[in-house]
Amino acid sequence: MENPPAALGLIAGKGAYPLLLADAARRQGVGRVVAVAFRGETRPGIASAADEVHWVPLGQYTRMLDTLRDSGVRCAVMAGQITPTHLYRIRPDRRFLALLARLRTRNAETIFGAVGDDLASIGIELMPASAFMEAHMAAPGVLTARAPDDRERADIELGFRVAKTTSALDIGQTVVIKEGTVLAVEAFEGTDATIRRAGKLGGRGSVVVKVAKPGHDMRFDIPVIGLKTLKILRRARATALALEAGRALLLEKEKVIQQADAMHLCIVAGTMPSAKESPP
Repeated sequence: MENPPAALGLIAGKGAYPLLLADAARRQGVGRVVAVAFRGETRPGIASAADEVHWVPLGQYTRMLDTLRDSGVRCAVMAGQITPTHLYRIRPDRRFLALLARLRTRNAETIFGAVGDDLASIGIELMPASAFMEAHMAAPGVLTARAPDDRERADIELGFRVAKTTSALDIGQTVVIKEGTVLAVEAFEGTDATIRRAGKLGGRGSVVVKVAKPGHDMRFDIPVIGLKTLKILRRARATALALEAGRALLLEKEKVIQQADAMHLCIVAGTMPSAKESPP
């Protein structure tokens, strides 16, 4: 990144993503990474990945904002999800309740968009979730040793159309297809649960398609695939995974591709591939 900030606020959710982003930011010239972490969500390894870590209970929104403001950062990034069901089990503070009250619809885009507005009000710019993560971005083409077969290509084409429609309606960014049948559409439960559900319904041979919604705000909720996702795909006996090129992250990309090859899983990245065309 050109002209990286001297200090970066990191709102750190679950998984490897926040740790990888902190490491990438420091490699690209960020002098200080200040992480806001959440117990039960953020990995303990954040303590070695960031220069400062402030543990904040979920729902203590004012405390999170105050921590970032007092740290002196002028840029921040969100990395890693929060377990969806935990959002219904927290005790939100008054400021977060007020944020929710002013939203007509409540989904990732509206909630995190409002968080971005509140950060801006205290002088902190919310950067794209993909910041510093260019090396992990899904490049166009077939990413694995195996390309999709004709049946998988047709399911990928259908999956892209369905996923773009459902994501535009704020339903979900992931769909699972098998032989032209929609097995599962992601809702609030998240990608992993969607894949598990499809595996129980369709058995071996399903195709998973994950997209960014039309007009997606890349500051948050960017589609992410990692080693944990591959474990879920293996248990569900899926045979293909399709992503949008340049709009999804493959965390630990080399390890993911190596593991996918060992599973004989095909991974492709493109936009609306056609079953009659060559792989995207």
